[in-house]
Amino acid sequence: MSRRFVFIAPLAILGILVFTFIGGQIVRLLWNWLLPPLFGWHTITFWQALGLLVLCRVLFGGLGLRGSAGSNIRRRVAERMERMTPEERERFRHGMRRHFGFGPPGGEGSHTI
Repeated sequence: MSRRFVFIAPLAILGILVFTFIGGQIVRLLWNWLLPPLFGWHTITFWQALGLLVLCRVLFGGLGLRGSAGSNIRRRVAERMERMTPEERERFRHGMRRHFGFGPPGGEGSHTI
């Protein structure tokens, strides 16, 4: 088993390096192709593109330390909805629509100026 690991570990490290290099190059090429002509921004280097990739991962993808919070919330809401009666489900949906501004116009809780 350890002999197999000796062959797989270098390949995994090489794969990560290649994947990172390709990702950085794609971000750099897309940035330099689109943003300077459209908005007049400066072109970026490979290392800046790699930094953008890391920043996006931190801001939007988490660090991979635990499961996605969004999927956990969706799972919990789905479990709660299954335990509700049809009347409770409809009342919940109506409350969510009203809360997020998708209720009927001029109804309860609407504010006209």
